[in-house]
Amino acid sequence: MAVTRDDTPTDEPPETPRPPTLLALPSYLAGHVARIGHRVLVEALREQGLRLPHFAVLAGLGDFGPLAQHELADRLGLNRSHLVGYLDEVGQQDLLRRERDPRDRRRQRVALTAAGEKRLAELKKVADRSQTEFLAGLSDTERETLVALMRRIVTTDDRAANSAPKNPR
Repeated sequence: MAVTRDDTPTDEPPETPRPPTLLALPSYLAGHVARIGHRVLVEALREQGLRLPHFAVLAGLGDFGPLAQHELADRLGLNRSHLVGYLDEVGQQDLLRRERDPRDRRRQRVALTAAGEKRLAELKKVADRSQTEFLAGLSDTERETLVALMRRIVTTDDRAANSAPKNPR
């Protein structure tokens, strides 16, 4: 049984089961919205036989071109040792190739194959559809505004992280 603001019992369900104090916190809302969007995207990729890190690898290589493995891990925010496993899994599908980095022959560079480029184009459509589903309650203008604001927050954080003094070892 729900209770109204004046403590009168009612059989009506509350408008939201979440505390208004939390609903007033942008970080709480952003975290919860992120979980919803993540769930929708992960499910769409799972139906394609891939996990989100696999899509991230393909998207990173599609956006930036061939990269050294360590640089790809850093740009994706992935643990370098975990990246090796993701590359192995995606490589088994012939979606990428490893080659020696021409600038530093000691390092491996990763690049999309033609099949990887084709698969990435298909997956972008899947991801776009999942995001349309996720944001179905918003108008196109609201979606654009939401993305622009979130991108600004991420960009600001990236700048702060890149300008922070590095700890010498």
